[in-house]
Amino acid sequence: MVFAIKAEIVDSRARTFTFSAYKTMYGGKLIAKGDTIFVFASENERGHGLIARGIVTYAEAIPKKRGIARQTPRVSIAVKRSALSKRPLGRKELKHLTNWKDGRPGTELNFKFYRQATNKIVGISDQAAAFLSEFF
Repeated sequence: MVFAIKAEIVDSRARTFTFSAYKTMYGGKLIAKGDTIFVFASENERGHGLIARGIVTYAEAIPKKRGIARQTPRVSIAVKRSALSKRPLGRKELKHLTNWKDGRPGTELNFKFYRQATNKIVGISDQAAAFLSEFF
């Protein structure tokens, strides 16, 4: 499986990234060491969307807290960057893709990242991964 993360990125050209206790959705909790991940710099924190592709070098699920009925699974990961994006792809470029059932990879990304503005790790389809690979 391939994953994507939308997160606050301090240094978009860093060779490694670490993300602690990130919310997961759409299969994101299945992320594991060795998986491919696409990194998006969150526009909520002045980022500009897709910045990098990398390999997960560490992944650990955060245990759920006792006594809380509904909890979103969280994971801490480390990522080694393998490529920098050559073209922009973010909220601005995906905003018009709102027909949630059209099957387009850009629509999938818009739905998973921008329908809810929170930062998160998500699982993505092979079609979305192929689409994102065109930006490198």
